[in-house]
Amino acid sequence: MDDGYRNTNLYQGGREANQVADDYRYQDGNRYQDGNYEGYAPNDGYYRGRDEPANEEDAQSDVTEGHDEDDEVYEGEYQGIPHPDDIKEKQKKRAPAMADEYRDRADLMAERMEDEEQLAHQYENIIEECGHGRFQWTLFFVLGLALMADGVEVFVVGFVLPSAEKDMCLSSSNKGMLGLIVYLGMMVGAVMLGGLADKLGRKQCLIISLAINAAFAFLSSFVQGYGFFLFCRLISGLGIGGSLPIVFAYFSEFLSREKRGEHLSWLCMFWMIGGIFASAMAWSIIPHYGWGFSMGTKYHFHSWRVFVLVCSLPCIASLVALKFMPESPRFLLEIGKHDEAWMILKQVHDTNMRAKGEPERVFTVSYIKTPKQVDEFIEIQSSTGTWYQRWLVRITTTFKQVWDNVLYCLTAQYRMNTLMLAVVWFTMALSYYGLIVWFPDMIRYLQEEAYESRVKIFDEEEVSHFTFNFTLENQIHRNGEYRNDKFIGMKFKEVRFEDSLFEECYFEDVTSSETFFENCTIISTVFYNTDLYEHKFINCRLINSTFLKEKEGCHLDFEEDNDFLIYLVSFLGSLSVLPGNIISALLMDKIGRIKMIGGSMLISAVCCFFLFFGNSESAMIGWQCLFCGASIAAWNALDVITVELYPTDKRATAFGILNGLCKFGAILGNSIFASFVGITKVVPILLASSALVGGGLLALRLPETRDQVLM
Repeated sequence: MDDGYRNTNLYQGGREANQVADDYRYQDGNRYQDGNYEGYAPNDGYYRGRDEPANEEDAQSDVTEGHDEDDEVYEGEYQGIPHPDDIKEKQKKRAPAMADEYRDRADLMAERMEDEEQLAHQYENIIEECGHGRFQWTLFFVLGLALMADGVEVFVVGFVLPSAEKDMCLSSSNKGMLGLIVYLGMMVGAVMLGGLADKLGRKQCLIISLAINAAFAFLSSFVQGYGFFLFCRLISGLGIGGSLPIVFAYFSEFLSREKRGEHLSWLCMFWMIGGIFASAMAWSIIPHYGWGFSMGTKYHFHSWRVFVLVCSLPCIASLVALKFMPESPRFLLEIGKHDEAWMILKQVHDTNMRAKGEPERVFTVSYIKTPKQVDEFIEIQSSTGTWYQRWLVRITTTFKQVWDNVLYCLTAQYRMNTLMLAVVWFTMALSYYGLIVWFPDMIRYLQEEAYESRVKIFDEEEVSHFTFNFTLENQIHRNGEYRNDKFIGMKFKEVRFEDSLFEECYFEDVTSSETFFENCTIISTVFYNTDLYEHKFINCRLINSTFLKEKEGCHLDFEEDNDFLIYLVSFLGSLSVLPGNIISALLMDKIGRIKMIGGSMLISAVCCFFLFFGNSESAMIGWQCLFCGASIAAWNALDVITVELYPTDKRATAFGILNGLCKFGAILGNSIFASFVGITKVVPILLASSALVGGGLLALRLPETRDQVLM
């Protein structure tokens, strides 16, 4: 097989690179010496090969003096017979390709694995030489914005639901679907775009991911219909879901072993910052329902749409900044692009050295090992196929390679680690995402109970020739009589009229929320420009009554007092993970990833049991903060160990699969836990704590990765 992916444009000295010995030893501070390999060039700043061919022209000048080889004529030349020397030269050129063609694929894979092991150790030393400085910190903030966008996406729908239902008249089932659709998109995006990142590149796929999210998040703020809004949030979730696996794979490949655990944990803080940003923006924008504009009666752009628009800003900022960042050199080396990888590594080195005030320091690496390329990529040339046939072949071949990567994660070498990680990711997501939805729902339920306890009841009241032009809230009117009364420009909120009589009354420009008329008699009454629709009259008798110009859509503009508390709860929940983030970053490389995951999950399980004592709003908020703060260390360690357990050409794929499974756990957790709100606390608490204990104990059986190089 022709080794088509191997870089044939290397400098002269790279021909014998495959003869590198397994044992790399770093000697004299600037040179690898073992076998035939010399990894570093002299400190002259020039990229040069390992062995330069000796100049034999001068040595042979005496022998060839007076002899012109051009004068010689091969006797078979005019008979069309090739010269024997030409035949030998062509055979030499074809020999490597023919050798690969007839070699077993297992042999080629074995050679590639050997190359990858050598590259892993050499790359670790190169990254150490490049140092950790300005370049990594710049990339840290660029990728942090992408991770921040992921954190924002999780909170956006939950914050806009109370207001979106006013504009779209959403039913309970519609609201539930809108809450889950984002996780569904994230699940698909993580698997699909994570797999593509191992074939097309980290930077390119991250740009695609962020562009999809930014475009459809921006569009969703303007669409009016529920179906189109649902579709936009689905595709937006697909885009941002693909960014998470890529971000961690991308950043890890610029970090040395000593820095990896700590700085990946610092990067996780941006997810927390995303939650804080979303909570603060919701708190400051959404309650101002009058913000925005309307175009007739069909198009409304209210404050919650402004909030959706603002929440797309981190994604857009990361997308713009990413244009100025390079591709991962580790990925480029994996696909045989030696020269591009070398130039990027030199850029990293020079950027860091200039920032440290040492611009004279020279990047001493001259040659980097590239693994043997095994994949075949079939290409239809322009002369043998149309453009869509060529694209079809590219797409099908790429997705076949992605699918092969997915299956590779389940081969004997990685099967056990993948299955254990899958269980840990799933149990963590089931409990965490289930509880972070359950906490606000429980707080809202407690608020509703307190609200209902303050209801005012009016019995047998008689009102005539009176004009109501103010808000009636949280009231029950029983056996009342209303004659010749006017209800003009007023609002009903949580009001019920039971067994009452309305005679010759007039309702105009009335807006209502959770307001119903039960077993009432309504005689000669006019309803003009109201939202008192037919379903709000339960078992009522309507005699000579008229409904004129009913309001279209939902026109509620009540500012819910409990909305402020929900924003505060989310804000405090996001802020509470700050201590856990700091602790995990400082201890990640000291106590290891495994102890961090197991310890954090077991402590979180203990926190769940205290929820039995959460019978008030303040208690629920306190236990939520404690749970979030304890569990964040497990999330950070899971991100780090997932990156380190898999090789470069499978890293984003494996992360995407596990993160997709995580989002599936989030969907189940949201559905299961929300169904028990107001019924019982026992099932959610026992389910969450048992999942955390099981996952934490299983995590202790995973291999520790803090001392290994990035394969």
